[in-house]
This record gives sequence, C-alpha cells and structure tokens, in this order.
Amino acid sequence: MGQVIAVSRHGQYRFSKPNAASITLLAGLGVEGDIHAGTTVKHRSRVAKDPTVPNLRQVHLIHAELFDELATKGFTIAPGAIGENVTTRGLDLLALPQGTLLRLGAQALVRVTGLRNPCHQLDKFAPGLMAATLDRTPDGKLVRKAGIMAVVLEGGEVRPGDAIAVTLPQGPRLPLEPV
Repeated sequence: MGQVIAVSRHGQYRFSKPNAASITLLAGLGVEGDIHAGTTVKHRSRVAKDPTVPNLRQVHLIHAELFDELATKGFTIAPGAIGENVTTRGLDLLALPQGTLLRLGAQALVRVTGLRNPCHQLDKFAPGLMAATLDRTPDGKLVRKAGIMAVVLEGGEVRPGDAIAVTLPQGPRLPLEPV
C-alpha cells in the first residue's frame, strides 16, 4: 500500500501543475479542471496526430522516490513540477502490470494503462532531466522512470495523505509500455 503525498492540476497547457488541497477525479474523463481531462487524447502531440484516439493518459502518477533519486544527480524536483497529477510514496509504480487497479483514497479508482514516455519538455524544465529519467537494464532495454498513466473508472476526491490500495489484474500480467 502506498500513499498520496501531493495532488496537482492545471487548466491550461503548462508543463508544471500547481499543487492543490485536493483534486476530483471524474469517471471516464480524468482530473476535473485539468487540461488533459477528456475521453479522447488531450496531449498536443497526440491531438495533432489523431484527436479521436481514446485518452489513456487521463491521470499521470509519479513516485516521489524518483525525486529522491534525481536529487542525487543535482535536480531539485517538487511535486507537480514535471506535470503529474498524483505524487505517490511507498509504491513501486513502474513495477505494476498493465490493468492494475489503484484505489486512491476512499472513492477514486483508476486503471493503469502504461508508462509516461519522457519527452524533450523535461530538458526545457532542467537541462539533462530527460536523460536522468531514463535508464537501461543490464541487457540494454530502455527503462522509462517518469511515472505512469491511468484512466478513471470511479470518480472521487483525492488528497495528500490518502492511502493507495493496489489490486493486480487477473490472468497474465503484462509489463507497462509507453502510452
């Protein structure tokens, strides 16, 4: 079980999202008042390709342990600074399989869809940050560490301090891929 340590949203296209006392997740849409909420893609690069594609990136979650790791490399990253909606602690988000259900607080339920693919905007925020959020396995496979994406199945309010309960999917557990 993990914990929510911060929640963030922004109603305009901005890289960083200011922290809030709470956010409301809306079933099938995402974070109320966030520019990325909707049933179809909202990220600019994806809208340019095909605006009718389903939005598998309604909620961005990132683990605060990444911020700790980045601090050892000289980066000071605060919750919301690199665009996430929910900052967590105590849960290995990157190890979760596709389809994992996360109960955020008492009401909200999200389904993990995949990995956030780090992009050049990280380097605009802090030079070298994109490379710092990438790694390689011993066999050379690329590891993306910039968080995970999810869709909202059940809405509800999410606040810092809320518990995160994990339900792993039944059947084969597929590793996360970029969405």
